[in-house]
Amino acid sequence: MIRSMTGFGRAEASDGANKILVEMKAVNHRYLDINIRLPRRFMQFEVKARGVIKEYTSRGKLDVFVTAESEGSQGKALCYSQSLAEGYLGYIRRISEELGVPNDVTAVKLASMPEVLTMENVDEDDENLWHLLEKAIRGAGEVFNAQRTLEGTVLHEDITQKLCAMEEMVAAIENRSPSVVEEYRERLTAKVRELLEGVSVDDARILTETAVFADKICVDEETVRLKSHINSMRSALAPSDGEQSGRKLDFIAQEMNREANTILSKCNDMEISGIAVSLKTVIEKIREQVQNIE
Repeated sequence: MIRSMTGFGRAEASDGANKILVEMKAVNHRYLDINIRLPRRFMQFEVKARGVIKEYTSRGKLDVFVTAESEGSQGKALCYSQSLAEGYLGYIRRISEELGVPNDVTAVKLASMPEVLTMENVDEDDENLWHLLEKAIRGAGEVFNAQRTLEGTVLHEDITQKLCAMEEMVAAIENRSPSVVEEYRERLTAKVRELLEGVSVDDARILTETAVFADKICVDEETVRLKSHINSMRSALAPSDGEQSGRKLDFIAQEMNREANTILSKCNDMEISGIAVSLKTVIEKIREQVQNIE
């Protein structure tokens, strides 16, 4: 099934101490352009994050936003300096003995002395952080692709309807073309007889002129190629697993437009001209739609 290039995905992952939110959104782009905004402590994972994101898309301008929150005192640890505590206690006892003052020190007072108890940064578990980030990215990627697949279904239905309309127009051109040649022969014969009143008409010359005209306006090759392009586009709208058909569909649409232009330039009939203009309009609408397909 085809997928749209535009979409949005959002997912969270938490381990109780850290919570990571990943949001990704994409718009149309000829190639894959990934822009990731990571918190400073996750910058080391950018290359790995890009690798995971590429598993979910191959085209489009993709913006990925990562936010992280730490709960409680994650990344901090309370440290106790026994040597400082012993030093404080030793001097307090000395002061008490030398000055004859009471030694009323308690554990609480000793702990409140400078640098006895401190909060220090603790190195985070990089592997755990990466697994948490990867989980959030994959969750957002799944939502992102589900939305794009849903939009792709809508695009598939719309383009299929337009291809059916194209088939009807091509059939109408094929049905009309023989009549154009016959009408030209009749007009030519009538004009020659009018100009050469009383003189016999050279039927062989009329047939020759008619044949030249028929060859000049013949669009058989163009209609055959258009029908082939229609079938090719139908096949491309049902790609095999892992195949991205956006560029192929765009190329086919360009070839369709080329054939429609040739028909319009060759035709010498108002009815066929009108059909060819309508055909170009439908093809242009298809080209607009395939620009959205990955």
